[in-house]
Amino acid sequence: MSNSVFQSVIVQLKDISDRTFGVIDTEGCVVSCTDVSLLGERWPDAALRIGGGVDGITVFAQKCFKAIVGSSNLFEYAVFCSGDDEMAKSFCSMAYIALNDAKIFYEEKHDRGTFVKNIIMDNILPGDIYIRAKELHFATDAPRAVFLIRQVGRSDVATVDVLSGMFPDKMQDFVLSINESDVAVIKQITVNTPSEELEKIAQNIENTLKNELRVKTSIGIGTVSEHLRELADSYKEAQTAIEVGKVFDTEKSIMRYENLGIGRLIYQLPTTLCEIFLSEIFKKSSIDCLDQETLFTINKFFENNLNVSETSRKLFVHRNTLVYRLEKIKKLTGLDLRQFDHAIVFKVALMVRKYLASRETR
Repeated sequence: MSNSVFQSVIVQLKDISDRTFGVIDTEGCVVSCTDVSLLGERWPDAALRIGGGVDGITVFAQKCFKAIVGSSNLFEYAVFCSGDDEMAKSFCSMAYIALNDAKIFYEEKHDRGTFVKNIIMDNILPGDIYIRAKELHFATDAPRAVFLIRQVGRSDVATVDVLSGMFPDKMQDFVLSINESDVAVIKQITVNTPSEELEKIAQNIENTLKNELRVKTSIGIGTVSEHLRELADSYKEAQTAIEVGKVFDTEKSIMRYENLGIGRLIYQLPTTLCEIFLSEIFKKSSIDCLDQETLFTINKFFENNLNVSETSRKLFVHRNTLVYRLEKIKKLTGLDLRQFDHAIVFKVALMVRKYLASRETR
């Protein structure tokens, strides 16, 4: 529990009365007070007296005390007000209400964040999720989106603070520091929120971090989780989205798991299986005979849906020149890219090759 939380409330109590208000801990140490000269003083006898009866107002040494109890109904802190008259008792009760509410809010906020982090990191048993959610008054079946923000190149410790400012609803949205470079944002959304809206949120995150901190990011978005227990899967999907995007779509900085396509399947294949596939498709390493210009032509051909006329126009070459290049590829690899089935095999093979190359650089 942060003493600054108590102090922020205590300072406001100075406007109510000229009485001295404060808080002591279980050892009788004054941890917060309107009279700063009393901070750090120890009143162990007062703590003993309060510990003997936590239910009502305790009058001791010309002060009124009321215990703030924890979840086990044990004395954790006590509010005090100077004076032993009826007015002092009333003021003490008023101060207790404000400070106890502040303590509950702080602990719920802190515990909720830890709870969510434990879920996405698989540090809590599925059965315990229900129990803990009930204790924290946490909605279990609200739809939530998981964004994983990975800082690329340079990391800034202020990233968490900036993101916390972007998502101010601390009871529904959570900004969690995962490690030096990764920050997860768990945002509660409405039912049937369109995927375009999630990408807009990610774009806003990217632009804000770029403009305010000059931090470059890669952002992965998992599938929307409909229940708390699905958050861990959504977080893993966001991780996969970043990793797969780094291999197959290096130009994009925002990747949705649902849009990864066949790259997601290839990424999960054993490298030995990938090597066997390539050796069967391309005899005698024929794919290595293709120069960069030819590979560029192939990619443009795929981008234009195997349309020869459109591809030649985009490449600023004559149609016959493109046909010649495609014939050359057919001769080298045995695959005619103008045939849909051959084109699919070739596209997958190029992606597998790219995946294997990324594994070798790790």
